[in-house]
Amino acid sequence: MPIKPGWIVLALVTLIALWQSAQLSSARRQIAGLQAEIVRLKQELQKGPEGFMLPLPGACLPKTDSNLPGAPREYRKGTNPGFVFTGDDACVPVRFGMGVVAAAGGEVIKAETAYKEITRAEYEALIRAVANGASPEQMDKLRGREVWIRHPGGFTTVYAHLSEIAPGLKLGSKVHKGQWIGRVGNSGTEAALRGRSEGARLLFELWDGEPDKDRYFGQGLTPEMVRAKAKLEFSLP
Repeated sequence: MPIKPGWIVLALVTLIALWQSAQLSSARRQIAGLQAEIVRLKQELQKGPEGFMLPLPGACLPKTDSNLPGAPREYRKGTNPGFVFTGDDACVPVRFGMGVVAAAGGEVIKAETAYKEITRAEYEALIRAVANGASPEQMDKLRGREVWIRHPGGFTTVYAHLSEIAPGLKLGSKVHKGQWIGRVGNSGTEAALRGRSEGARLLFELWDGEPDKDRYFGQGLTPEMVRAKAKLEFSLP
């Protein structure tokens, strides 16, 4: 049976279509790969060079073990989930009103701009209530005025006991590494109830996930191990 010219044309058209489809599929895979790489690079750019930084410029890790993650907190039968910068314990004098910066780039998921101190009666009731352990809601109150930032990779940083939040910073704000986000204070403490500025501190937490529900940086480690790991994570000398 002779091959008709139309069949040849049809076969050629089919082959060309198959080739184009294969090329398109390959191009789509390449585009998907490029898009994934762009996302990864954007995340690295947001995080900033050399990982996280400490939130107080010029500070070093707290020298006192009780100011490190994992230190016991007997009054609530728990542990400290972050670094406490206070007094002269971290290479720079920590004073009421000094600036706090973002440890890495990300998105603000909490900014308590309308924060108000609880009353003394409420504070005393809270301390009694946490005597055998604090819930996430109670921990939130104990931290005073806070800013939370979600970072690439699902990490979250918490900045607590602030006296002020940077103007314009709000839920959904995008911040870059080293950006000013607030000021050191003592909110959530007894001194704040008395309207005093003594006992200024910054509680800084790094969570692999959601605060008070997932794992905090240094959890389960000894003070020596926390310091060794922090020197790598925060690119410290």
